Amino acid sequence: MTATQPYNIHSTIKSWHRLKPIWQGDQEIVQQGLPHDQLAPTWQMLLLGDGSPTHHLQLLTGERTEVDVIDMSLIGECDDDAPNEIKVISEPRLRRQVWLRTESGKRLAYAASWWNASNIDDYLQNRSQPIWRSLSTLHTELYRDVRGVYCGYSSDLEAAFKEKEPFWGRHYLFWHDRQPLTLIYEVFSPYLQKYLGKMSKNA
Repeated sequence: MTATQPYNIHSTIKSWHRLKPIWQGDQEIVQQGLPHDQLAPTWQMLLLGDGSPTHHLQLLTGERTEVDVIDMSLIGECDDDAPNEIKVISEPRLRRQVWLRTESGKRLAYAASWWNASNIDDYLQNRSQPIWRSLSTLHTELYRDVRGVYCGYSSDLEAAFKEKEPFWGRHYLFWHDRQPLTLIYEVFSPYLQKYLGKMSKNA
């Protein structure tokens, strides 16, 4: 399928919201889990599990999860200060940034994702839909491969979420037919403590 929707190649957004980590863990940490006094079990299920965060957010809030696309930019061969796994996403690359929110407008998460620009329209035929909803419609079989987890700071996200730092985030690869499809970096709002309980004993 050829691209039918123009890319935002003149985006004024030159970067993305990467956390300044005070702690981070690799794939081994993801597999074994964290001490519960560092991150509560309910939050670990959201962050370290391989289920769809979009669907989980919908189940938690009782509201349909909507997407606000804030950036869709061709970055070519640039590594974009993304996690190292961006190297497995073939060039030319495209960066997409979104807010995940409730229908009533409450921002719950931020996500940046990197795609091969030549095939993104095969999977995101409606770019305003959450990735999970688009791929479910296509009955695309995927494996969510969580590679890293973070606790850190971002003044931009603090302003956007209207919630106090620190924030928890993660990055992962989506695999399809044994090939890497996209790299995704997500950060969740502490507002979700309303549904999941405190993030840790110290929260």
